[in-house]
Formats: sequence, C-alpha cells, structure tokens
Amino acid sequence: MATAVPAERDAVARAFATQAIEVPLPGAVLHRIGGQGHTGVALDLLAAGVGPGLAAATAASALTAAALRGTPYDLVVCTGIAGGFAPHAPVGSLVVADAIVAADLGAETPDGFLPVAELGFGTSAHRPPESLVRDLAGATGARTGAVLTVSTVTGSAARAAELHARHPHALAEAMEGFGVAEAAAAHGTPAVEVRAVSNPVGPRDRAAWRIGDALAALTEGFGKLAPVLESWRVGKQHERSPR
Repeated sequence: MATAVPAERDAVARAFATQAIEVPLPGAVLHRIGGQGHTGVALDLLAAGVGPGLAAATAASALTAAALRGTPYDLVVCTGIAGGFAPHAPVGSLVVADAIVAADLGAETPDGFLPVAELGFGTSAHRPPESLVRDLAGATGARTGAVLTVSTVTGSAARAAELHARHPHALAEAMEGFGVAEAAAAHGTPAVEVRAVSNPVGPRDRAAWRIGDALAALTEGFGKLAPVLESWRVGKQHERSPR
C-alpha cells in the first residue's frame, strides 16, 4: 500500500490493530502489518514519496523485493489525501478510482492537449479490477470515478475547468497514482487508488484545506476496507494454489 508521505501511511495504519514492523528497502522503509488481530489482513505500508516519478521508483523497489523473495504482492493500493472536483467529491469524502489517469502526460498542440497514448507512447490510464472497485466502494459508501495524476497541483479555476473538460468523469486529483500503477503493471499486479478529499480542486487556498478531516476519513475508510482486502488476498492465493 503506497502513500506519498508518512502522515498518510500512519493514518492507514491506525485502522489496524497490529503493530507495524519496519523492513528496510533501497531508499525506503516498509511498515509491515502482519495478518493478526481482528482483521486477518497482511499489509505492507510504504511512504513512496511525492510525485509520480518517485512514487513509481519506490513502489517498483518494493514490488521487486517481494518478487525476489518469492512472495509477490496480490494487489497494490495507492492511497492518501487528494483534491476533489466540486460538487461531485466534497471535502471529507472517499473516492475509489475506476480509472487512474495521467492527466498531464502528453503534448500541447495547436489543437489542444494530446495524451501520451495518442502520441503512440505507452498508456495514459490504468483500469483497476471492476469487481474490486465495486466492493471497495460498497464497503465504504465511497464515490467511484477517475482519479487524475498530475505533476503540478491545480491552483486556479481555469486549470480545474480545463482538466474537468478533458476528464468529465474525474472526481479527484493527486500526484502518485499513475506512477504506482505503472510500477504494478510492470509486475503484472492489479492496482487500485483510494483517496480521501482534503480540499477542492481549484484556486489554491490553504486556509480551506481540511487535511486532518481527510486523514481521519482515511483511517475510518480502511477500517471498513479490511475485509474486502482480505477477501481479495484469499481469492488470489486460491488462484495460485495447485489444483
């Protein structure tokens, strides 16, 4: 489970009863929560860094380490706080991505923005498993829609309107999801993004941010998501077991 910063990682950890064990990685430290206590779910929590590049590199390090020790991950979850597109994703709400979109990866042209996929290079979006998105949203009452990954956080109404015009299905923007999903895809591992909204996407107004409320929503949400994650883990292990 990858967040940008330790405060987000710790908010997720508070949803679980077990004590985290620190596991060193190149350039990072995993916080491992064993499958004990009331949840039964085993999680590795990773503060992967801010932005798609660093988050991708750090997530790839964790995925590779797990593969080399013969215990590959069943699922990668990118999570943390995010800006929400009003009125669809109000402050304090949870969003589960049904698409993880690289919103500003591409080229400006005289006719407008071209996503990198339309330029013929790679992909511009990752689609989490539909059944998992449905189950995660059902467990928490979260909204489902696209979560945009940007390298520069939106700070104006014009930029917010431009992004939403290009991505009308978008509910939130953050900075790490697409990078984490790219790392997961390289390992053939499903990825999903879960965000708690701390502020509206638009003019930068730090006085209006509700980071504490969003972190609390993240803790509450993952308390409800534990059974869904455990069910996914058991299902994947059953798929890999010999018939």
